[in-house]
Amino acid sequence: MKILISILLGVLFGAAVHTFWYGQGLSYASNDPNACKNCHIMNEQYDGWAKSSHHAAATCNDCHSPHALVPKYLTKAENGFWHSKGFTLQDFPEPIRIRPHNRRILNQNCAECHHEMVSQVTVAHANDDSKFDCIRCHVSVGHGPVR
Repeated sequence: MKILISILLGVLFGAAVHTFWYGQGLSYASNDPNACKNCHIMNEQYDGWAKSSHHAAATCNDCHSPHALVPKYLTKAENGFWHSKGFTLQDFPEPIRIRPHNRRILNQNCAECHHEMVSQVTVAHANDDSKFDCIRCHVSVGHGPVR
């Protein structure tokens, strides 16, 4: 029984290492926007970002990841898991949608970078996600014009 469990664990570990290598998993630890388009489904978002006003000022992580070190990499790991699961099982929505947790991070980062412009809005609505939602009105800002 121990041999069978050892073989099974070895196969699972080998499959996980191969998947991480094949999927260029280590590239996601970087700040390089090219890592975000390792998967073909992000090509439109990447192309839109490359043509947007944010291209010169922000990378994917600046908007989509917390800025503190530990939360940033915890979010990257969590997103990596869900992206891998979705692409492996082909059970993700098309077009892809931002999850509520990631939407809150994005809104927090918008408010942080644009503090001068939105300080009054954040004072009044920062604790109410239904009212403080930058994406609702500015959906095309980070990724260029909506097609």
